[in-house]
Amino acid sequence: MSASPPVVRRSNWTLAAFAASCLPYAALGLPVYVTLPEFYASHVGVSLAAVSLIFLVVRLADIVVDPALGLIIDRTSTRFGRYRVWMVAGAPILMLSVGLLFLVQPGAGAGHLALWLVVMYLGYSISLLSQMSWASVLSPDYDQRSRIYGWWQAANIVGVLAVLLIPPIVQGLGHSYVDAVRAQGLFIIALLPIALFVTIRFTPEPKGVEAPPHGGLTATLSLIAKPVLRRLLLSDLLLGAARGLIGVLFFYFFEQARGFERDQTSLMLLVYFVAGLVGAPGWAWLATRMGKHRALAVASVYFAGSFAAATLLVPAGNFPAALAAIFGTGLAFGASDLLLRAMMADASDAIRLDTSADRTGLLFSILNATSKLGYAVSVGAFAVLEWIGFDAEPGAVNEPGVILGLQWLFIAAPVALLLLSAVVLRIYPLTPERHAEIRARLAARDGASA
Repeated sequence: MSASPPVVRRSNWTLAAFAASCLPYAALGLPVYVTLPEFYASHVGVSLAAVSLIFLVVRLADIVVDPALGLIIDRTSTRFGRYRVWMVAGAPILMLSVGLLFLVQPGAGAGHLALWLVVMYLGYSISLLSQMSWASVLSPDYDQRSRIYGWWQAANIVGVLAVLLIPPIVQGLGHSYVDAVRAQGLFIIALLPIALFVTIRFTPEPKGVEAPPHGGLTATLSLIAKPVLRRLLLSDLLLGAARGLIGVLFFYFFEQARGFERDQTSLMLLVYFVAGLVGAPGWAWLATRMGKHRALAVASVYFAGSFAAATLLVPAGNFPAALAAIFGTGLAFGASDLLLRAMMADASDAIRLDTSADRTGLLFSILNATSKLGYAVSVGAFAVLEWIGFDAEPGAVNEPGVILGLQWLFIAAPVALLLLSAVVLRIYPLTPERHAEIRARLAARDGASA
């Protein structure tokens, strides 16, 4: 067997510059699935059922849109590179749609939410697909990819923390929660061009790459049918649904079922993501010791157990205990984003060996689509809440039976999904040893064709 190619190790400065673009994307990603659904239902005046349907339909549409965008990105070849041009193209779309979604006036209808959510997701998909694909080509090495996506995930969590700090600061200055949500939108709009400049200016990207061949829909379906992608995508779907349910129901559960105030639950959510930042390096380290898929299975089981303990064992109204328990749960929050994307970068090597085509953009678009599908399913919980009679208005008092239904949705469903993900990952074919063989064969083939 041919020797493995030399390890490509990027400097910490290069990875920090690349990760800068994560800040606005993450600052937008959290409010989209945590803040906006609850904000439009409770403060703008759109019904829970309408909010649920709109988010579900828009995210389901991404299942078709994202792979199409991935095909286009993979076919792009410019003297500026393949990925940076698309990140630049997505920026004005994001800035416009974020302004119209976050600076909305109370009383805006469901049509306003649907239109600008579609536009926002288009810009978000273009930007995120390009960024994740770019990360995969920074190094072909198995362990270095864990390091790259470790920086990626750490910057994501910093972006989340920054946007989470805005409501308590704005409300602490005497402004309303509606003003705080608008401030979040303005923060994202201002940060986006600055962060993109840093990434594009200081991160290298291969240029002049010829557009690879593609087989359209048939080729896409054949990729999904491969065992390595089936398990990876199913795990992503399950983990996305679990984390999405926790996100969209977080405020409702801890305020209605556990008796905390909004300022307390906001701090709890902040602590949850701080813990994700603390825990991210640990999962990246564990991946280098036992393999990414095993590390992710361990993280899923830990997440399920710690989340069940945090929600079932902590007494209602005990804020210090709740903070400590939420911190423990949050340590596993970043594992799935970090490890699944590093695993997809490895899978793209296996696909390139099988097909002789670089389908990185397409593969990450499929991963992006399953993530959004998982979150779309989670927003469907709003429809269930409306069906059982849940009142989402601030300060509303719901019947005990309704609160019990909320607890089943918030606790039992995520725990089951997390444990099922661990089972799916138990037999994952792309081990570190198998990936090393693939990289060696790719290097030998590329050297022979040079």
